[in-house]
Amino acid sequence: MADKPNQDGAPAPTPEQEVRRLYEEAETRVARAAERVVSRDSFGELLAMVTENAVALTRIGNEAMDLVLRNLRVASRQDINRLTRALGRTEDKLEQVLQEVEELRDELGSAQNGTARSRSGGGSSGSGRSASNSRRGGTRRSSGSS
Repeated sequence: MADKPNQDGAPAPTPEQEVRRLYEEAETRVARAAERVVSRDSFGELLAMVTENAVALTRIGNEAMDLVLRNLRVASRQDINRLTRALGRTEDKLEQVLQEVEELRDELGSAQNGTARSRSGGGSSGSGRSASNSRRGGTRRSSGSS
């Protein structure tokens, strides 16, 4: 298309310029219309209702998925977390029992050494103590790695 002068003598716009002008005009009109819609109170109410519905649908979906998992007898995240906490409590209790057993073993070993020492009138080799320590070291190493 050749540049044909308009009635006022200015050259005719190119197709690219015409498309750009139409695009900007449409964008301006849409922006004005969107601002009018958003400025109303009813838009805020509508947005609140949509948000409430989205939250409700999400909750319903999560509950339905939990029900499906429960019916399939598959452990959910909640079940795994509950088992993890229970396992941690059990490990803590077991550690306490182990420490008390070791203390009793040490007391028993020292009581036997004292009895043997008083009977023989001399020092003992303390082999019971070293066996207790080697057992304790092995036990702590295995419980510490878990």
